Amino acid sequence: MITILVILLLLMLIGAFPAWPHSRGWGYYPSGGIGLILLIIVVLLLLRVF
Repeated sequence: MITILVILLLLMLIGAFPAWPHSRGWGYYPSGGIGLILLIIVVLLLLRVF
């Protein structure tokens, strides 16, 4: 389960990287969302839910 979450997180990080012309105007919104997901995963790991 954790391996799948790590792979999904890495794919989202690559997708949120503003290197392509269509994503330059997005600002910090994608990385902020990914940071929120990462924070939730860390809290769940600390609470030993997984």
